[in-house]
Amino acid sequence: MDHRLVATLDMARGFSELFVNRRAYTIQSLRPHPESGRHYYYRPKAREGGEPVELTLDTVRRHLAGELTIGIYAINPSTQRSKWMAIDADYKQALEDLIKVQRQLQDDGIDAGLEKSRRGGHLWFFFETPVLARDARIYIHHVASTLNVHVKGRGLADGIEIFPKQDQLRPEEFGNAIRAPLGVHWGARESRGWRDWYYGADYNLDDQFAYLRGLNRVQEKHLQRMIAGKTFPEGSEDCVRRVDPSEPIVSRPGDFRILDYVEVRRQVGRNWVARCPSCAAQGHDRSGDNLAILVEEPRKYICWAGCTAPMIRAALGRPIPDRRSA
Repeated sequence: MDHRLVATLDMARGFSELFVNRRAYTIQSLRPHPESGRHYYYRPKAREGGEPVELTLDTVRRHLAGELTIGIYAINPSTQRSKWMAIDADYKQALEDLIKVQRQLQDDGIDAGLEKSRRGGHLWFFFETPVLARDARIYIHHVASTLNVHVKGRGLADGIEIFPKQDQLRPEEFGNAIRAPLGVHWGARESRGWRDWYYGADYNLDDQFAYLRGLNRVQEKHLQRMIAGKTFPEGSEDCVRRVDPSEPIVSRPGDFRILDYVEVRRQVGRNWVARCPSCAAQGHDRSGDNLAILVEEPRKYICWAGCTAPMIRAALGRPIPDRRSA
């Protein structure tokens, strides 16, 4: 299937006006990882070990054309504000929950565009001017709580994910990227070439942009009215305590503890961030932030560049025992 389209720089400008709040971005690998077979996202650099490149209009145009796929960040750390909010859901009841949220937003005077995805969907709405990420997140958490829609986290395997995922960022932080709309998937064979369209318009770029331009933009004063007197609901994912990674963890003798082998750079939401040992052994991860370690359960960790647990353990000289030969 030919998934490429003609995209212009004017389209790229219109897209940037809606979605681009900072010039940092990620890009999805066109080649699958040799171990996992997945197409991971990474921050592109001008050269190995160099500084990450900034997002350009031509890169946005290529995303729209289907030549590559980018991920975008919500929060600009210089202002702690976001142009948009996105709600991602990819579980069995995903569309049902997204439509419930969309109707509630409409009742609150907010237009939200529902974007397809292979396993669920994404709900997007936009602000007239960028608003504080914390204020927007408080609003959506209360909507979800009112509708009994679960937010993923705190032990819940299924639930919506809210972007931005942080209230604020330090200057060197990026938060969590989300796949930019109107792009194509480079993942599993059955979804390769799948393009994420919005349900509200015909499936071509001109009509999609006309649809997005027709959605009302939420004024900050309206958002403030909606959250007056509110904070995050009790038990929400934002009740995250800052934890010292050196705090003792109960474990059995001989247990592998990743925190004994890596240096934590910082805590981002529910994860500690560190350099991936496997990436480092290959001369990669110069920025030291590919490895995420779950604060609540430090035995769980993942490399965002695609290194598997056996690869990480092997790089540390602590390979996973072969239980079959035990």
